[in-house]
Amino acid sequence: MERSDAPDPVGREADVPDEPDGAPGAVGDVQSPVENVLEEPDEAAATPGDDQDPAGTGPSLGAALESILMVVDEPVADVMLAQVLERPTNEITAALRELSAEYTAAGRGFDLREVAGGWRFYTRAECAALVERFVRDGQQARLTQAALETLAVVAYRQPVSRARVAAVRGVSSDGVMRTLLARGLVEEAGVDPESQAVLYRTTSYFLERLGLKELGELPELAPFLPDNVETLEEQK
Repeated sequence: MERSDAPDPVGREADVPDEPDGAPGAVGDVQSPVENVLEEPDEAAATPGDDQDPAGTGPSLGAALESILMVVDEPVADVMLAQVLERPTNEITAALRELSAEYTAAGRGFDLREVAGGWRFYTRAECAALVERFVRDGQQARLTQAALETLAVVAYRQPVSRARVAAVRGVSSDGVMRTLLARGLVEEAGVDPESQAVLYRTTSYFLERLGLKELGELPELAPFLPDNVETLEEQK
């Protein structure tokens, strides 16, 4: 009977595993900082970089611009690029200028230029001789001296009629003007109200081929013109 009143030794041993739960240095206490460390990469990954797609899933803005400009055959305006990429226009313009400066600083063989109201890749001027050597003779059509003269007169005197072009050159330019129209370098620009003659001007393709933003970037030509140009034009 005395043994039956004593506490059960097995019952005391069964209570031992419950004690470490509240003890310092238990497993439950050391897991908390580990879980915090594992959560930190998720928070960092959720914040995309400034140059990344807003959703954080697409290419960077610079890569997106490069991919589009690689396939265009004429300059693309920054407004159109902003619409396609769904980004602010000023952000697109800043990114394009940054890319252009980056290519120049790195000495790349190509250049990103703003010409004819848009942006496009061009071969860097320092590499022009190598490109010319690569291109076969006759693979690209070249303008004749007469065509170059006519185009220069139109560029500097536009809008101008064929008669005025002939007055400057001293020879008829009708056939050459048709060639320039077919090449897309000049276009009709209305009619002269006095003589009813058709007027001509250069196109945006002309600016693109010369790598110019606007006609104001053309070099000064006045010192090379003959003194009697105005007199010849008035006679016509």
